[in-house]
Amino acid sequence: MVFDKIYQYNFPTTIRFGAGASGELGDYLLKNDLRKPLIVSDPNVSQLSFFREIVSSLEKKNISVEVFSDIHKNPVKSDVYKGTDVYDNTKRDSIIGIGGGAALDVARAIVLRVNHRDDLFKYDDLVGGDVYVTNDVPHFIAIPTTAGTGSEVGRSAIISDDETHQKKILFSPKLLAKIVFADPLLTMELPPFITAATGMDALTHNMEAFLAKMPHPICEGIALEGISLISGSLEKAVNKPDIESRSKMLVASMMGAIAFQKGLGVVHSLAHPLSSLLDTHHGLANAVNIPYGMEFNIEGFENKFKRIARTLELKEETGPAVVNYLFELNSKINIPHKLKDIGVKNEHIEPLSDLAIADFAHPNNPKPVSREDFRNLYSKAL
Repeated sequence: MVFDKIYQYNFPTTIRFGAGASGELGDYLLKNDLRKPLIVSDPNVSQLSFFREIVSSLEKKNISVEVFSDIHKNPVKSDVYKGTDVYDNTKRDSIIGIGGGAALDVARAIVLRVNHRDDLFKYDDLVGGDVYVTNDVPHFIAIPTTAGTGSEVGRSAIISDDETHQKKILFSPKLLAKIVFADPLLTMELPPFITAATGMDALTHNMEAFLAKMPHPICEGIALEGISLISGSLEKAVNKPDIESRSKMLVASMMGAIAFQKGLGVVHSLAHPLSSLLDTHHGLANAVNIPYGMEFNIEGFENKFKRIARTLELKEETGPAVVNYLFELNSKINIPHKLKDIGVKNEHIEPLSDLAIADFAHPNNPKPVSREDFRNLYSKAL
């Protein structure tokens, strides 16, 4: 891969990938007769210089831009409703998500809500709500600014209930972005902590997808290559970033999101409650929990872990070697090893365990996970 060139991939949607790809946005909008986009972002990204440059470049082409960035770092239903009100009141004709997973999830949920006005959680995929996604949706464009969730190539949005904190999945093939502008230059100024946390999120997606119990050899191949790219680039992207390491992380992030249509597992079910109950950054929650979740999964799946270890080029091709690698990688990128270091207390274990057993991810884990297992895993990680 040449890192000063823009490539086009058409999987699973059109992806314009490479340094400077985001500069094509204005011409794309005009070509598709879209002149009043709603840009959905988050409060931090919307203040950055590259974001202001994107908005300015569109306005210079006489494109009317409205920005909505009043969202939580772990999105809730009310964020989606507020954004939809802005779309309605300013008479927009398209939606552009610019940001990490939170911004892209809210953008995609607004895309759904514009022409589907029943209660948002009627469309929860976990209760078969996808069958109600029958109307047209606005033109949707995704521009990632982190290499983590890979939401830009996804067809779902994870939104929490404001009161119960339970996460819901809004899903439909209609929610896939028409085009993704994946520009590694937009990730160059990410602070080391965000690079580390989002990068471990991408690694978790790839590892859990590879292990998930649903058979899907295509996704497994993608996941292994994603693991390989991350192992060779994350530490550098955090500590001495360059365009090559940032580019590899951005590709691997999208690969993880493609792969996890196969399913996720115990690590995400450990992480989701931390985000909803304690407002922990999702990537950080995955990063701290992944060694413990992977250790839980070794027994009975030694051959799978042998393939992961081989992909990581470890001397010992074993599950324990993979777990040790994960602890060492966390140390190298300044991720703590214990939950107590990210604000979790002993009194949180029971409510966290209740949320974890109710979570949607662990049914795809290669082995069953009980509430007692979650309690033990939280206790061990504490």
